[in-house]
Amino acid sequence: MNNPRQAFDEDLQHLQEELISMATATEKMVADAAESLVKVDLALANQVIIADEKIDQMEVDIERHCLRIIGLQQPTGGDLRVVSTCLKIITDIERVGDLAVDIAKLARKLHHAMAKSDLIDFGKIAGQARQLFRLAIECFVKRDLDRVAQILRGDDEVDESYHVMRSQIHEWMRKHPDQDVNASWLLLALHHIERIADHATNIAERVYFMETGRLGGPQRQMGLDHNEPGS
Repeated sequence: MNNPRQAFDEDLQHLQEELISMATATEKMVADAAESLVKVDLALANQVIIADEKIDQMEVDIERHCLRIIGLQQPTGGDLRVVSTCLKIITDIERVGDLAVDIAKLARKLHHAMAKSDLIDFGKIAGQARQLFRLAIECFVKRDLDRVAQILRGDDEVDESYHVMRSQIHEWMRKHPDQDVNASWLLLALHHIERIADHATNIAERVYFMETGRLGGPQRQMGLDHNEPGS
């Protein structure tokens, strides 16, 4: 028979496996949403929207698991940080899923308007954001704090791509005022993908706290908060 500590460790491991499953399913939603926008694929967009219900249920199940662990095991110190971090991370993951749905809905709008999405290289910035999200989950799985700084740098690259592509859309809108509505949908999709990268950064900073007990991540500890105005 397992001793109490071994049983608790196994419960924590199961919790983290549930979180990884949720993240994996969400990353696929992001990939499919981006592809649905690039290809203006109505069927794929609809699949993304349907998949969100599963993500929402997974969030509820994992939250209940976390609360059960807190209520029954009363973890302290590092164990409590792991459970509380899981609670925080699933919120970020769920929001990433919501943003994927929002992108898919914009793909549907483009499809119904018979509009194109090739004003910008949306696949490029979507790939950057997906990579950051994957790295953030790997950071959690492997407790790899070196990846935290890598993710923060990657978020800056996504921001740079966002600003360049936003300017490209604005320029196209000035030249084609009759297409402002369609272009505004693409602009909104661009904003959503940039927010996905922000959530990846949130996850990385939560892992940093989980491992060190310090808030903000390595950049903020050095006075280089990437979220500060003007940075």
